Amino acid sequence: MPGTNGASSSRTQALRAIREHQRFCLTTHERPDGDAVGSLAAMQLVLTALGKDAVAFMPAHEFPLPYEYRFIQLEGLTTEPPADLSERTLIFLDCGNIDRTSADALKEEPDRLIVNIDHHHDNTRFGTINHVDPHASCTAEMVWDLMHALEVPITEPIGEALYVGLVTDTGRFMYDNTGARAHEMAAELIAAGIDAHAVYRHLYEGIPQGKLELLARGLTNVERFDGGLLTVTHLTRDDYRSAGADESYSEGVVDYLRSVAGTAVAGLVRDQLNGEPARKVSLRATDDRIDVSVIARALGGGGHRRAAGFSTDLEFDELVKFLREQVAEQLV
Repeated sequence: MPGTNGASSSRTQALRAIREHQRFCLTTHERPDGDAVGSLAAMQLVLTALGKDAVAFMPAHEFPLPYEYRFIQLEGLTTEPPADLSERTLIFLDCGNIDRTSADALKEEPDRLIVNIDHHHDNTRFGTINHVDPHASCTAEMVWDLMHALEVPITEPIGEALYVGLVTDTGRFMYDNTGARAHEMAAELIAAGIDAHAVYRHLYEGIPQGKLELLARGLTNVERFDGGLLTVTHLTRDDYRSAGADESYSEGVVDYLRSVAGTAVAGLVRDQLNGEPARKVSLRATDDRIDVSVIARALGGGGHRRAAGFSTDLEFDELVKFLREQVAEQLV
């Protein structure tokens, strides 16, 4: 479903759509991460502050959310499409491809005005209006910018949601997408009264025992290929059951692999406990030699140059073969 305005659409058009319309339905990508949940929550609160009728929609099967995001205030949230969906402006947040949303009902609304707000460089520009800024550190940074343009003041719930998106998508300000503007945003949110330490504790401390045990299994299963250029681990269904872990507990495992000396690409292959495809793959690149979003797109996924992912039914050995070939091709 290509957008009628394509890549030429802009921030100005997104702001005009928000100002001129009254009823909205917001959503984000499947298996939402911190930027997705934070951007969704913040935008819903911003629109509500403007007196808009804004519903945040995530399908019931996305719940419960990963434990670290459950403190975020999600007002106006529904797990069913609103009855008047066809009359609402749709806003997709942090969703690089409309196929990455599990909200099938929204894909079936081809005649609706769709505002696509995202920072992924490989965004498919599926919206009617595409406000896509690959230079933004996160989609939350874009929502923060829109909030200012709309003259909505920072409240604690808005600020916390934005800070979650910022902290998680910049890797606690360590990734190379962390520019000066990201730090300016953080400084403003903290000055407005956000308790940065409390947010940090929600996100990174107080982890369940099962998450620790799953990490141990992930590190035990590490394999390296091609002189260490590719570092991969596999979490099986048995690993999850033995650790008493749910799927969200695998978040962060791949970053340990990324830090291993000599690694160009780190990969986490994890079995899905329910549903299809059978496996999800998370990829991280350590530098600019390899664009892992290209690898992910080859199997229907996407993401950033240094962080991407996809789903597949390929067996682990087949995946390793595919990844080795893809890495070698980019290093030629």
